[in-house]
Amino acid sequence: MIPIMIIPKGRFKARFRSGSSKVVLLFVIFLLPSVLGQSDKDDDGDDCSETPFECPKPNGNFADPCECRRFYICNTYVPTKILCPARLRWDDRKKECTYENEAECGPIEAVERDEEKEKIEEAPKCDPEQCQLPYCFCSKDGDEPPVDPESIPQFILLMIDGAVNTNNFHFYQSLLNNTDQEEEKRLKATFFIQNEYCNYYMVERLYTEGHEIALSSVTGRNLQRANASVWRNEFGSLRDILIKYSNVAPEDILGVRAPRLKPGYNEQYQALIEEGFIWDSSVSTVPLETPVWPYTLDYKIPHECRVKSCPTKSFPGLWELPLNSHFVSDDTGGQCPFVDQCVFNYQSSNSVFEWLKEDFLRNYENNRSPYILSLHTNWFLTESQEEGLHKFVDWARTQDDIFFVTGTEFLLWLTDENLDQGSKTSYQSPPLLTKREMSCNTPNSCELSHTESNGVETLRYMKTCRDCPQIYPWLKPVEEENFDGISDEN
Repeated sequence: MIPIMIIPKGRFKARFRSGSSKVVLLFVIFLLPSVLGQSDKDDDGDDCSETPFECPKPNGNFADPCECRRFYICNTYVPTKILCPARLRWDDRKKECTYENEAECGPIEAVERDEEKEKIEEAPKCDPEQCQLPYCFCSKDGDEPPVDPESIPQFILLMIDGAVNTNNFHFYQSLLNNTDQEEEKRLKATFFIQNEYCNYYMVERLYTEGHEIALSSVTGRNLQRANASVWRNEFGSLRDILIKYSNVAPEDILGVRAPRLKPGYNEQYQALIEEGFIWDSSVSTVPLETPVWPYTLDYKIPHECRVKSCPTKSFPGLWELPLNSHFVSDDTGGQCPFVDQCVFNYQSSNSVFEWLKEDFLRNYENNRSPYILSLHTNWFLTESQEEGLHKFVDWARTQDDIFFVTGTEFLLWLTDENLDQGSKTSYQSPPLLTKREMSCNTPNSCELSHTESNGVETLRYMKTCRDCPQIYPWLKPVEEENFDGISDEN
């Protein structure tokens, strides 16, 4: 029987039908490739202050008071100085290394969550009796699995954010090599595509190999305070671009992630409902010993949001695949929703492998929540991290109850009517939604004009199997964009 994801009436239906059995893994990227290869000229700030750092608490990670790239790991009041990777800065509110224009340098005292300026209708707390699979799923604390964990396969969702191009494609092909792998053990990934600097021929190759193509945005700008029309334009324009220039079938584009992992309050999710998307993966959690499970947004989000712009209203039937924070017991590397935002300075590939394995076992040995392994191209720029990830993937493939799946494939498993009759080793990969074949062997290379937000005319380059457009693909014209004071540079 062909599996069907059941969607509430009036919503976009996703149905897997017979097609090519060739399936490969997809990854998700979020880093602008334009920064690759640039040198980082920041020093470590050693001349900022001669005053020795004193730990404010016995244990934890704390910002350097003088240098934003530097922070300290304190163990029984003994500080160890750490530098964020090149081009990243320490965000003392989120306790992670992030992009310079996003980082809140410290030290920062904890603050209470900002209240909405106007009263809104909040979603009710979870009602398990009313919220039943396959249409709805929730639990009191968000960490209760749908069935006995002993019968649940352990799923790994590899997710990469950003543009796909010559700077990173070879990394993904190397990691996702599925030669001589049985169908159930083939690596699959989900790619959240960003338009700028994207090679749409390479995206089509990933798509035809069985990976899932999802959306980030056209512009890559911070949309956190944008209104619903702006969100619709970003997602709708990018979906049209992928359909036209990467030959992705419309029914295969089902998931999204907010750029820079900054959810857009209720406005983003209203846009997702209106545009017919099935799932989102923009919400991240604070560090939790028991990972949360994916849930529908019928009810109030059951955990604390790492970024304080999560939706508060009810959006029935829309699935959320939350990013549980990655960390290990001794706090080595810090805590991060994207693993490349944790710090692995001077660690060997074996140390990176052991770190990933310990982090993974929190899911595997607990409630079997899917292990969402999200990262950017940055991860592959350090050899020990790339090799450590390869070792982790190779180890996971040897386990008979661990499976690499895409976001949509996981939801197909979760919403299957025979969910309670399965076993942890009985998972079978569904057939592809659409038969996928490359539309060309040699793509067209396009040199295109593009007008920047400041009005400056520039050139952009892209490759596609389709005819080259006259101008670089971008947002559709809209009457008005309301960002509540947020500019393109943020």
